[in-house]
Amino acid sequence: FGQDSLPPGWTVSDSLLYTSGQGGDLGGDIISRDVFEDFELFLEWRISEGGNSGIFFHVLEGNYPAAYATGPEYQLIDDIGFAYPLEDWQQCGANYAMHPADTNRKKLHPAGEWNHSAIRVKDGKVVHWLNGQQVVEYELWTDDWKELVGTSKWKDYPDYGLALYGHVGLQDHGSPVAFRNIMISDLTD
Repeated sequence: FGQDSLPPGWTVSDSLLYTSGQGGDLGGDIISRDVFEDFELFLEWRISEGGNSGIFFHVLEGNYPAAYATGPEYQLIDDIGFAYPLEDWQQCGANYAMHPADTNRKKLHPAGEWNHSAIRVKDGKVVHWLNGQQVVEYELWTDDWKELVGTSKWKDYPDYGLALYGHVGLQDHGSPVAFRNIMISDLTD
C-alpha cells in the first residue's frame, strides 16, 4: 500500500507469504496489483499468539493514511490470547468494527495453527467464511450500511466502504502472520 515493492518485514519462503510484524499500524500493509469488483478469495493463515491482522478489499490508494481508511476488513486475530478483551466486532471473522461473526457457527483454530478464510463479494453482497462455516453476511452501500458506517469508528473516514472496486490487501498490524494457498477468482461479469 502506497509503495512499489514489498515493505520491510514481508518475505516469501517455502510457499508461505510471511510478515514479521514490523509495519505496525501504518506502513506495512500489502495490496494486490490488480483491482477487483466482484470476487472470491480463499486463503489459509496462521497467526502468532496474541496476534492481530486482517484482509481488506475494495482498497483505494491515493491520499489515504492506510488501507483501512477505504476498504472493509475481514478481521484476523487471536481471540483467546489477545492482550485485552475484545468486543464482538473485533473478533476473528468479523467485518471489523461493523458486523460481528456468528459465534454459534464460528470454529477458530488457536494461534499457531492454520485457519482457512474465504470472502465472496458479488453485486454488493459480502459473505465471510471461517474454516468452512459462514460467519458473516452483509450488503455494501445500502441505507443500513451507510447508517452503520456513520455510527462506527469509520465515521471519520469519508470514503470508507464506498468504492465499487479496489485492491485486495493483507494487513501488517505489528504481529507475525503467515499466509498460504492464496487464490482469488474474479466474478465480475
